[in-house]
Amino acid sequence: MNETIDYYEKNAEGFAHSTADIEFSGIQDVFLEGLNEGASILDFGCGSGRDTKYFLQKGYRVTALDGSAKMCGIARENTGIPVLQMDFNDFDESDKYDGIWACSSILHLPERELKNVMIRMERALHAGGIIYTSFKYGDFSGMRNGRFFTDFTEDSFGVFISGVEKLETEKLWVSKDARPGRQDEKWLNMILRTVRR
Repeated sequence: MNETIDYYEKNAEGFAHSTADIEFSGIQDVFLEGLNEGASILDFGCGSGRDTKYFLQKGYRVTALDGSAKMCGIARENTGIPVLQMDFNDFDESDKYDGIWACSSILHLPERELKNVMIRMERALHAGGIIYTSFKYGDFSGMRNGRFFTDFTEDSFGVFISGVEKLETEKLWVSKDARPGRQDEKWLNMILRTVRR
């Protein structure tokens, strides 16, 4: 994970510039449909703060978090709210949020760490809370372009999530990359819901 954080530290401004204006409301609104008005959201790996800003403008209460100090600084400037700097593996909260937005963020964790972090994410949600997250589509796991990635297909994610207690897949869909010139790349998107019996 350190190499990935280093990548974002070195490339924060360029990455923020290339992602800040992407039209993403279609997927953002799928997530918001599962929440009540004014719900509490954690933007888990907020990057430039693009999505945090959108949720704030819609009247939601948002906490933003990222692992890169430079990305946190950019997100603070873009959103006007405090942004927590934290390694995902250090995240430890309980019964605090209605929804967690983890867009293109936890995909940087190897599977073993990812499982532990998703258990922590579930714990941080109120009962019945939801998670949106996304992964590059495929079977690759390892370093790619200076960052670590865990990719999933529908089948491999189904196997993975079956090992994470108290989370069930509510919606799963494949989309094209929203960035210009990268429409041939596919993403696996999912809405997960906490199930506590």
